[in-house]
Parts: sequence; structure tokens; C-alpha cells
Amino acid sequence: MGKVTLVLGASLKEYRYSNLCIRTLVSAHIPVEAIGLREGNISNIKVHSFIPELEDIHTVTLYLGPENQKSYYDYILKLNPVRVIFNPGTENIEFQEILKNAGIEVIEDCTIMMVEGGRF
Repeated sequence: MGKVTLVLGASLKEYRYSNLCIRTLVSAHIPVEAIGLREGNISNIKVHSFIPELEDIHTVTLYLGPENQKSYYDYILKLNPVRVIFNPGTENIEFQEILKNAGIEVIEDCTIMMVEGGRF
């Protein structure tokens, strides 16, 4: 299935960056999973409003502010992704240190720009 990316903080609102990110990943043929506050679909990707059991997640890309990330720390660590991308406004020194100590790569960048620029 390729390198699966989990978009955490997915919004069904088309003008939100998390929504654009999912559409960008789908257009680039990158497999996507998504978790958000409301269930729905974005470009045929199901957005879960609960924490699903997932396996083989390569990348987690965050669209949640630092305070809202705390309840996901253990979940993300359990997923053991290769990397976690902190999009602008999601930077979190505490969580970044936890991830680094677990051997997970931490990237501060815009996922959309990474995909569009061929750096994903």
C-alpha cells in the first residue's frame, strides 16, 4: 500500500489546511488515513472521529495545536511512525523531545508544500 500518512486534526471544511493536505496527498497518490472531530469523507478518504487501530503508518502530520496534541501522545508513540510533521502553528517542544527520544524523526514544515515541492 505504500507509505501511509495519518492526517491528525482533519477538517471536513474545504478551506482548512488539513482538508487541502488530504486532497494534496490523494492527488500525489500517497495513501492517507485521517482523524478529525467529525466523521465524513474528503476525496474518498474516510475521516474517523475516533482513534482507529492503524498499522504501518509511515508519517503522522499534525493539524492540532499543542494543547490538543497531548491526548494523542501515547497513540502516536504506539503507531511508531518513521516521522511526525509539525505543520505551522502545531510546533510543540515537549512532544518533539518525546518523539526524538523514541527515535522518531521530527520535522517542522508544511506538508502541502513538502508534497508539492517533491520533498515529501
